[in-house]
Amino acid sequence: MNIINPRSGTSFILKKGQKLKITDIEGEQVADLMCYNLNDKKEYLSSGRTIDYAETIFLTKGHPFYSNRSNVMFNIVEDTVGRHDFLLTPCSSDTFRIIYGHKNPHQGCFGNLCNAFKEYGITPDDIPTTFNVFMHVTVNGETGRVDVLPPTSKAEDYIMIEAEMDLIVGLTACSAEMSNNYSFKPIGYEIIE
Repeated sequence: MNIINPRSGTSFILKKGQKLKITDIEGEQVADLMCYNLNDKKEYLSSGRTIDYAETIFLTKGHPFYSNRSNVMFNIVEDTVGRHDFLLTPCSSDTFRIIYGHKNPHQGCFGNLCNAFKEYGITPDDIPTTFNVFMHVTVNGETGRVDVLPPTSKAEDYIMIEAEMDLIVGLTACSAEMSNNYSFKPIGYEIIE
């Protein structure tokens, strides 16, 4: 298993038909996932299209994840948690400044993804909303208020996705306090043929 250290990120290629297993090693740790078509980086994972076609914000096993061009990028084939987020943007230095009031903020998942994607020529402006694996977000049905709660994932919980096209994948161990119940931990991942 590969390890992403707390508050950091990485990138790698996931070929069509390969599976990616993402493991919450210690529990209550979010992982931000973003991907692009390896052969055309203008095609990227779309929160709006995926939620629209699934008709739910509770995405889990059996749901396809769509690109901005309405092509399936991957499917969740296993999921021991069943609760993730695809509404909120990756945390950033601006998140920590605006929400948490930090004076010297961490670069967050956004900064970690920017660094991880540099080698592929993907710029900060190319990074939209990420799929926030294990993140527990609720929406109040009357007011629309969004609340970030501690993840429901326990140690060794995981999801597994299967690529439907060749992908460039970025993956982080999230840096936001509220998202991880105020403790930063590693994320594990492995590519399965």
